[in-house]
Amino acid sequence: MTVRNRGALAATAAGVAALTVATVVACGSQPADDVGAEEASALASATPTPPAVAPSVPVTAGRLPDGATTVPPVRLVIPAIGVTATVNAVGVNERTNEFEVPPSVDQIGWYRYGPGLEADTGSVVVAGHVDSARQGRGAFFRLRELDRGDTVSATGSDGRARPYRVVAREEYAKSRIPLDRYFARDGSPRLTLITCGGPFDASARRYRDNIVVTAVPA
Repeated sequence: MTVRNRGALAATAAGVAALTVATVVACGSQPADDVGAEEASALASATPTPPAVAPSVPVTAGRLPDGATTVPPVRLVIPAIGVTATVNAVGVNERTNEFEVPPSVDQIGWYRYGPGLEADTGSVVVAGHVDSARQGRGAFFRLRELDRGDTVSATGSDGRARPYRVVAREEYAKSRIPLDRYFARDGSPRLTLITCGGPFDASARRYRDNIVVTAVPA
């Protein structure tokens, strides 16, 4: 897919998919049915019908507004699935036009053109690998197992750990994910976790879907 205006994301935050390869198939298993979709939708100020082609994610001149104080997440802990991971600030790869997830699968990426942990509105987006042929399981290998009520702790660059509670887990075909909802700067404050899922397409060398988990401040 094509990314526009430097801030658009091809196949949403899963540049992850472009980095996984056909010899790893364990994550092709299907997750449980979606849960909490209505609650996740209500957190956004607008919830348009998912378009046939993923829209671009708006970025103002590729940087945050002047004078903004942003607290990036630097560590993520998810006890239910055994995740303790370093979080790196990432953007969009200028060569591939995809979300630039860290190359080490045990690390995850925070979309630095969106809100930080201090924001009282909008979606803080964190994306991670599901797996890699060379490196094995990624930090978000078990993301599809999260359920409502599970807890997430995001520690910011200020050293403060902020607790979140999972309210939804959804699966979308990459071309159908409502990016404007999950990368929004408005609506209720929330943490959005994204990885790949669904069947693995060996010819395209990527997973068909994205798994999206939404959590709210606890």
